[in-house]
Amino acid sequence: MSDQTAFGHVPHTPRVPRAEFKIYFALILLIAVPVQLIAWTGETVMRARLPRLDPLTRAWKDATAITPMIFRG
Repeated sequence: MSDQTAFGHVPHTPRVPRAEFKIYFALILLIAVPVQLIAWTGETVMRARLPRLDPLTRAWKDATAITPMIFRG
């Protein structure tokens, strides 16, 4: 097998337009907030203490993880 990076050329995927990424991120965040609010409330009731992360932070982390997965492929 030959080394494709021997001459300094490393192929990469084309970048997704920034506006499209932000739109998808916003849509996923809007969907994730109510879901995480329900999960956070359920966890609070079941364990009788507040979880470490609030619902908005949990939704933000979900959107941060899911959005790039859409554009890989």
